[in-house]
Amino acid sequence: MAPSLGSSVAVAFGYFLGCGIPLRSVWAAEVDTKWYAPTKNQVNDLETVPTATGVYGFIFNSSQTPDNDYGVYNWCNMPHVRRTEYVRPSAEYELKYVELIHRHHKRTPYSSNAFPEESYHWNCDDSMLHYYGQPVSGLGADRVYQQGYISSVNPFVPSGWIGTCKFPQITAEGLVDSWQHGADLYAVYHDLLGFLPPKGSSSLPPSVKYRVTNNLITSQVVGMVINAMWHITEPVPILMQALGIDSLEPQYQCKASNDLFSTIQSKSNPKWRQHLDLSANLFRTLDDISGVPPSDGGFHESFDHYYDNLSARQCHAKPLPCKLVNGRNSTDCVSQELADAVYRWGNWEYSQIYRDNYSSLDASSGSIGVWIAELAANIRDVIAGKSSTIYYHNVAHDGSVSRLLSVLQIDEMVWPGMGSEVVFEIYQKKQQSPPTPIATAVAPQCNHDNCLRYMIRQSATVSSYCYQLETAALSWPSQCGGSESRVASACSCLDRPSSTFPSSPTSTGELSANFYVRVLFGGQIMRSSTPALGSMDMIPIEQLLSYFEGLIGRNASKIKAKCSGN
Repeated sequence: MAPSLGSSVAVAFGYFLGCGIPLRSVWAAEVDTKWYAPTKNQVNDLETVPTATGVYGFIFNSSQTPDNDYGVYNWCNMPHVRRTEYVRPSAEYELKYVELIHRHHKRTPYSSNAFPEESYHWNCDDSMLHYYGQPVSGLGADRVYQQGYISSVNPFVPSGWIGTCKFPQITAEGLVDSWQHGADLYAVYHDLLGFLPPKGSSSLPPSVKYRVTNNLITSQVVGMVINAMWHITEPVPILMQALGIDSLEPQYQCKASNDLFSTIQSKSNPKWRQHLDLSANLFRTLDDISGVPPSDGGFHESFDHYYDNLSARQCHAKPLPCKLVNGRNSTDCVSQELADAVYRWGNWEYSQIYRDNYSSLDASSGSIGVWIAELAANIRDVIAGKSSTIYYHNVAHDGSVSRLLSVLQIDEMVWPGMGSEVVFEIYQKKQQSPPTPIATAVAPQCNHDNCLRYMIRQSATVSSYCYQLETAALSWPSQCGGSESRVASACSCLDRPSSTFPSSPTSTGELSANFYVRVLFGGQIMRSSTPALGSMDMIPIEQLLSYFEGLIGRNASKIKAKCSGN
């Protein structure tokens, strides 16, 4: 798990390049923020999706993944960090900060995704959704919860789903999955690594934070997660931004991003038009069974609605629907083959929207950019010693996770299933630096190509750099035209007496040189298509932060202009 070639030494080398520019600023200016296409695979191959059978070994009918298959895509309960599969980093790295984001766990479908008339009820009498308030001090409140019921008198019947559930709400099974998710995280970050504080306090440790969106299903999940991790007896504060500007869901207005996403999902995009043509017969078959009119745009702009409707049933062991004739089920039903086709097309659509289309990076970076800027600021505060937070846990949605995967340019995109998780682990490398010569002089009568001449005023810095040239691969400075041989020639002009290296970094730039990041998706190292990130396994933290800030600016400084189309 060594750092990527050259990058670690390049950060440590010379805080200045000639003109007194901090190295991290040079890195930000030069970072590659272009879109790179993902790997062609079974999910995004438009030629194979219509004719394939099954869904690539993905799971859609249970939250349980067999232990020997853990890591396989499970829409009902996606793989996450778990002690059994977790790979510990080398002992030379010390974990300093963890921030993660995951989708809520499994739920009832959204009411907008219901068929005009559903063939059976869906009840949720096996779960309690607590909604109550009380003052911080003074009188208390009873722990009331809302219990849906069907009136025998009320003559008005809703269209779509009927039952005691909310549509959506996290189901009892989804609440259990949420609890297990929290337990698995604690088993890694406390039991295995000794990173998180111990349980036993009556309140949340001050070094730990949880955040949710304005959608109540994320709060339903986080309560179970926190109970599994801490067993707290006192009320727990969870962070939430204001409605309409929340960066986690995300909710803030970004017209340019919305326009780009709309264009990707329109017939002006040849790939999108082709997929609608190829799937037209599937839509007609589903419409005939479901009773959804062909004029219903929500059901026919994409497979989103059919996907949610069918997968929610199967994740909760409910039967696939049949056509209603005079209010009764017929024998004309959605087969598993039809459902599998919907799931294949849904995953193709998410890959097209968030990775395969060249506009996806701009669309996603604008719409999730504020949250990414908050993530970057959290990391910078930890590195600078300004924050006591060591663990930050965000519960969000598939749209949040999809946009993040898009910005990270994941190499193989899928539709993030229930509980899909991305983890950022920030490590500090223990000091094992080579000595830096105290004095440096230009060798007499040296006629070699001194492409480092602009750095010669910082002679100790140059000498340290040249010393490291002998022991590590570097990112060659622009003064040397990116040439290793020219750097070697320039370094040969220096007399380099030995001495000692400073015992600790002396600047923010040098501090960050000792920090690295590992990014996990589904509990495994994430691979990015962009060479700016590659395999995100202990890459220098400035490499990731400079990439983020090249897209969105420090503290989201580019987002308003980006969202207005400038």
